[in-house]
Amino acid sequence: MTGADSRDHEISDARLRRHGWIEVITGSMFSGKSEELIRRLRRAQIARQRVQIFKPYVDHRYSDDHIVSHSDMRIASASVRSSSELLTQVADDTDVVGIDEGQFFDLNLPTVCDALADRGTRVIVAGLDQDYLGRPFEPMPQLLAIAEYITKTLAICVVCGEPANHTQRLVASSDRVLVGATGVYEARCRHCFDPQLAAAEK
Repeated sequence: MTGADSRDHEISDARLRRHGWIEVITGSMFSGKSEELIRRLRRAQIARQRVQIFKPYVDHRYSDDHIVSHSDMRIASASVRSSSELLTQVADDTDVVGIDEGQFFDLNLPTVCDALADRGTRVIVAGLDQDYLGRPFEPMPQLLAIAEYITKTLAICVVCGEPANHTQRLVASSDRVLVGATGVYEARCRHCFDPQLAAAEK
């Protein structure tokens, strides 16, 4: 066995010994989910780990090729149309996979994340846990059920200043997926949240 072959064998053995897992960062809009995702991914890059980052094709509010937080933190990413497309783009030697706006992916995302973790990849997903009516926002609940690590972020209610766990839609629309930011949504606490507001303001 040559030196190069020996090194490749060692890398392969190390990968087989490595354990993967799933981390979920969830909460309302404006609660710092993307900031926390970017922070973890940057630390992995500093540690010289191979990192691949994805976002859903539907979300191009700030950039087509970067994840961008509401505070303008950003990190380069690839846009994909489905969780299966995401899986095909992950290289065999990738150590960490970051996924933003998990709620905009299809219901197969938990299965894909499971498959990546099973093959030794650290998977970090950020996304809303509730929709504009306060209902669980699939596929995030399924991801929360299988994740090893969960971080729940809270925003500040713009009405009363208390911790906010809800995303208040400010425009009339019955579409569950309505991509937007400031002016379309705001953070509200349990007591100030009005799930009927989007329907009432017609």
